[in-house]
Amino acid sequence: MKTVLTIAASDPSGGAGIQADLRAITAHGLYGMAAPTALTVQNTLGVTGVQIIDPGFLGQQLCAVLSDIPPDAVKIGAMPGVAHARVTAELLREFGAGNVVFDPVLASTGGVALGAPEAVGILAPCVSLLTPNLPEAAKLLGRDPAELAAPAEIESAARELVKRFRTAVLLKGGHRTDGSFDDYFLSREGDGAWLPTRVASPCGNHGTGCLLSSSIACGLASGLTMLESIRRAKERLSDALARGLSLGYGNSPVDFR
Repeated sequence: MKTVLTIAASDPSGGAGIQADLRAITAHGLYGMAAPTALTVQNTLGVTGVQIIDPGFLGQQLCAVLSDIPPDAVKIGAMPGVAHARVTAELLREFGAGNVVFDPVLASTGGVALGAPEAVGILAPCVSLLTPNLPEAAKLLGRDPAELAAPAEIESAARELVKRFRTAVLLKGGHRTDGSFDDYFLSREGDGAWLPTRVASPCGNHGTGCLLSSSIACGLASGLTMLESIRRAKERLSDALARGLSLGYGNSPVDFR
């Protein structure tokens, strides 16, 4: 059986973080493992508290998994500090982990800090694909998010991210203001492609970034190319959003199965 390891924050309501990742991995028929980087106080209404896992303890978790069940792919989510990123990068290199998808979750929708921007540069040499949304890309590049609106600006930002971090980039268009939510993919070699997003009328979209990145990791673990992994993950997520799910009093999670 193919295996996927998620390294991310925990969402006790199950909509995002490692819980969403494990749902996606199971839905793909793969075996999921999880090492939490932080515990959150969170539900559909937002994040109200964060307890960061000690980086040494994170390292112990990772060493226990990597030395026993080598993952065919790795998904990284919220990386709360530089020390966490360093121990993660060190162990991924030591155990030769590949097919690493990094969704650089820097903050919750409500603005609660979850990830350190500096972690991206530390982990980049281990990463196969970086999947920031537009606000995260702007933060990483030191730009105003309003600058990343038109397609040409998004393509330019992707080129700069690839050049800076030397990894493929999927720049997610969910925050676009031009009426389109299409994503832009740019390979490490500079080959670009716009990927259409099928717009649905969901009850909620809590955890979509987690589900997308972990689904891409599942595709890579199964031997698909990166672009095909992205296309299939996007289609499956669109289907889940279209089904609609109404849970809680806020932004409902996604019916991913």
